[in-house]
Amino acid sequence: MPRILVIDDEKAIRNTLKDVLEYEKYEVDLAEEGISGIEMYSQGHYDAVLCDIKMAKMDGIEVLQKLQELSADVPVIMISGHGNIDTAVDSIKKGAFDFLEKPLDLNRLLITIRNALERGSLITQTKVLKKQVSRKYEIVGSSPAIRVVTEMIDRVAPTEARVLITGANGTGKELVAHQIHEKSSRAKGPFVEVNCAAIPSELIESELFGHEKGSFTSAIKQRIGKFEQANGGTIFLDEVGDMSLAAQAKVLRALQENKITRVGSDRDIQVDVRVIAATNKNIREEIDRNTFREDLYHRLSVILIHVPSLNERTEDIPLLAEHFNTLICNEYGMSPKKVSQDAIAELQKIRWTGNIREFRNVLERLIILCPSEITGRDVVTYAHPVSGFEGS
Repeated sequence: MPRILVIDDEKAIRNTLKDVLEYEKYEVDLAEEGISGIEMYSQGHYDAVLCDIKMAKMDGIEVLQKLQELSADVPVIMISGHGNIDTAVDSIKKGAFDFLEKPLDLNRLLITIRNALERGSLITQTKVLKKQVSRKYEIVGSSPAIRVVTEMIDRVAPTEARVLITGANGTGKELVAHQIHEKSSRAKGPFVEVNCAAIPSELIESELFGHEKGSFTSAIKQRIGKFEQANGGTIFLDEVGDMSLAAQAKVLRALQENKITRVGSDRDIQVDVRVIAATNKNIREEIDRNTFREDLYHRLSVILIHVPSLNERTEDIPLLAEHFNTLICNEYGMSPKKVSQDAIAELQKIRWTGNIREFRNVLERLIILCPSEITGRDVVTYAHPVSGFEGS
């Protein structure tokens, strides 16, 4: 049942609001002035607050500001018998959810409270989803090899430096990119990911920079490219070593001038984007083969971060097993499985050709196939290469 706090120095209004709101199945607490209202709010959870503006000792605007210091997300509905446009605008500017004039229109009051509670619910859901996303991109481990990476992220993230992330497939290069973005001043901006290996070479320019309607046969409408979508945030060029030379030339220009041009247009578009790139290739070898531009490599690799393979950090396997056990079991709506010490020992013996990606898949397989506890015998049976399973 939603809880609502009513702060008003008029007893008749307090009691009327209590009767109306309790009839609508809300739980209601009353405070006769601002100071006691703030104290009540600090000691209990409320889903919304109704607060009068004109009160003795502390006026409603000051109460609003104090409540926001306690919880920036609480929806506060201001009410006043001395309402005017300036008062309403001032309260909204200072963070009130809405402003209602006395005598209160009960229909409008109830609709406003319903909307405030829905917004509060959405904010809560958004926070939960953000935590889930954050956990999805968490870098798990305490080995010396992974600590080098996390320390580098902490140093680099607050800057605007371009970063090139290297490492084998499945090591978690995209996690590093996400962490750099989340710890940067651009965290509130978009994070746009482009898998350069998955886009045909003839379409990658359109994907990155967009195109104008009619610029080629299938261009039936204008398209905004990934660089424009990432404006004010970060663009992550995954598998950048697979990008065509023609696209590389355009990316180089975008990095040099902070400008892009859509396919089929001659108009420059200014963009403010931080570029993070990743590759599993040896870019130096690609340069020698003339398949990658050396000048682009130098532009991208202001900072180089190499992500170690799982075989280089087997001491992290217990933590990784715990992390994925919790994550996967939550996804399946089950309690985490017990993982025995001999299972961990067997997991540490495996040569992980697919790195973290393969490890996650193997653990998911074990969670599905093992009834309660994952044992060393289970690992040998279902995960070890001799069983015929090579990971995926």
